[in-house]
Amino acid sequence: MTPATTPETAPAPTSASAPVLDVRDLGVCFGDVPAVRGVSFEVRPGEVLGVVGESGSGKSVTASAIMGLLPSSARVSGSVRLHGRELVGARDKELNALRGRAMSMVFQDPLSALTPVYRVGDQIAEAVRVHQRVTKEQAMVKAVSLLDLVGIPHPAERALAFPHEFSGGMRQRAMIAMAIANDPDLVICDEPTTALDVTIQAQVLEVLKKARDETGAAIIMITHDLGVVAGLADRVLVMYAGRPVEVGTVDDVYYRPRMPYTVGLLRSIPRVDRGAQRRLEPIEGSPPSPAALPPGCPFGPRCPLHVGACDEAEPPLFETGPGHLAACIRWEDEAASQAETAVSETGTAAEEAGTAAEEAGTRPRAPAEAGEAEEAKEAAVPRGEPVLRVEGLVKDYPLLRGAVFKRRVGTVHAVAGVSFAIREGETLGLVGESGCGKTTTLLEILELARPQRGRVVVFGHDTARLGPAERMAIRRDMQVVFQDPLASLDPRMTVHDVVAEPLRTHGLGDTGRRVAELLTLVGLEPEHAERYPQDFSGGQRQRIGIARALALEPRLLVLDEPVSALDVSIQAGVINLLASLKARLGLSYLFVAHDLAVVRHIADRVAVMYLGRIAEIGSVDAVYDAPAHPYTQALLSAIPLPDPARERSRRRILLEGDLPSPAHPPSGCRFRTRCPKFRTVLTEDERVLCVEAEPDVLPVGEPAGDQGAACHYAEKLDVVQPRRNSR
Repeated sequence: MTPATTPETAPAPTSASAPVLDVRDLGVCFGDVPAVRGVSFEVRPGEVLGVVGESGSGKSVTASAIMGLLPSSARVSGSVRLHGRELVGARDKELNALRGRAMSMVFQDPLSALTPVYRVGDQIAEAVRVHQRVTKEQAMVKAVSLLDLVGIPHPAERALAFPHEFSGGMRQRAMIAMAIANDPDLVICDEPTTALDVTIQAQVLEVLKKARDETGAAIIMITHDLGVVAGLADRVLVMYAGRPVEVGTVDDVYYRPRMPYTVGLLRSIPRVDRGAQRRLEPIEGSPPSPAALPPGCPFGPRCPLHVGACDEAEPPLFETGPGHLAACIRWEDEAASQAETAVSETGTAAEEAGTAAEEAGTRPRAPAEAGEAEEAKEAAVPRGEPVLRVEGLVKDYPLLRGAVFKRRVGTVHAVAGVSFAIREGETLGLVGESGCGKTTTLLEILELARPQRGRVVVFGHDTARLGPAERMAIRRDMQVVFQDPLASLDPRMTVHDVVAEPLRTHGLGDTGRRVAELLTLVGLEPEHAERYPQDFSGGQRQRIGIARALALEPRLLVLDEPVSALDVSIQAGVINLLASLKARLGLSYLFVAHDLAVVRHIADRVAVMYLGRIAEIGSVDAVYDAPAHPYTQALLSAIPLPDPARERSRRRILLEGDLPSPAHPPSGCRFRTRCPKFRTVLTEDERVLCVEAEPDVLPVGEPAGDQGAACHYAEKLDVVQPRRNSR
């Protein structure tokens, strides 16, 4: 691809000072299985190293080996030096003295990492007292100040709370506070934002940046999210099959990748800043088992540049440029290919075209994108009556207290008047933070019963008036694909029985032939029918779930976070499959997700939920290009882009605090307690309306009806495209 110019906002070169951590030829074996093979890197003070790769590539094992947290059965070889002090082979007493003081770790699941029976403040204070000679009172004062530093409101009160009383984002911030309690020189973050909503993720990333600035610590960020790495890291290490396959600065790796695996990861990412619904380019196949690596290059069986010489020996890391290494014997061919095919749209030509377009008041689009956009636009045109219509849906749950004699002490307003429609052949994406009511809305639709209040109309039938026979017939036309394919597939049944079960339930014959057709349709082999679900990868299991859902030839598929648990390359294959099936079979989708980049790629329209209500709804292009509700603007601005230049220069809107309790929603506008516009833009008189009156979804902009927002002061704002530097 054409090398991108380095913007003025690029990270400063790393310091020439001695490295905090120096890892050389690190290896980890579990029995005879090599999990990590020859990992070498160094991290300097204040530097952020991003470590990326698919599941099973050895990222977390590498981190655990550095911290000395592997089980005794693991055999560790090589060298790990912290400020020149060797850690491999060190005694537990020596490592305990270093953990928390010189180096610390932020784990993926903070609820598991925090002790549930101790208050959060006490746990942070304990981390202080282990390494510092201070009193309990002094340690608690330090704990409160740390909670305040990481942005937890009312830190003195929150220090007395237990971990289960914190939200996920607050628990992760508390873990970061504990990690920096003793001003360590190295902080290892193992997937610290994986389970968080995008808005909370943005807050946590800001906290990490602040912690680095406050302590000057080096950070190792282990993640599968290439957008997070693009905006945070100075250098990137890409791992595959237990070893590094590409290392370089973030700009070199993202704009001038030399390893085909890195190119595949970048091309398989759905991007929120690309409007055209284009086909993603997943990496074919699955990562090899560490116990059965292929001969030569481990990536060879999946590599588009594979030749016979790749199988002769595993390639070393070749120097492809200053500080840029890649483990590929054909890296020069990849460099030539990249000169013709852009992985990223950022570059000199793109910057100049974007600046000129802004001055002219238009936005350019490449010729190929224009054609794809027209095809997507035609596919998005409604082709019939609504297959699903939801009107004023309400669902409340009683809030009970007491172990034996339960009493009602309140009401949880999970869904508070949701309305939308899905037409034939259309995909509606339902998005929002955890706790906003997405799943409850989905369950109310799937139940096909009389709702508490409101109406659910499926294929023209009001669910409140359905009899058993009608309900059974509608279930045949409306199927569901769940988030966790392993949990939704019976491990005691073969794939044939799993897929054939709906056919048998509805009395349809010749299941063997139909099962073979369905497996072929979703990209699996008919002979896979005799295997069990646990014999397949995550992406293959999700394909089995989709085949089961398609068995009865439904008209509407409800998809509940169908790709959230998958690696990015496998996710791309499933997304492509869903788009292909929709076009071939004329399906309609209700796509529930928290990943707005995935939704932009697959959906025709999007509905954004907040605290049980629709905040904004409209066509994908209208909502993403110019969101009108402050909540939608914050969501979109928080999505990291896998593009370092754009990620460093784009507008960011950070929300303060966490989602209010649905048992006690704010009066008037439900979003006003976190709304940046309410806090900093509106006058006192204008705020009165937000406090007293709950806004309805009203049309904004032109054409009327294409986009609606539930905001008294809705105003369109482009938050996805980057801000241009003045010239």
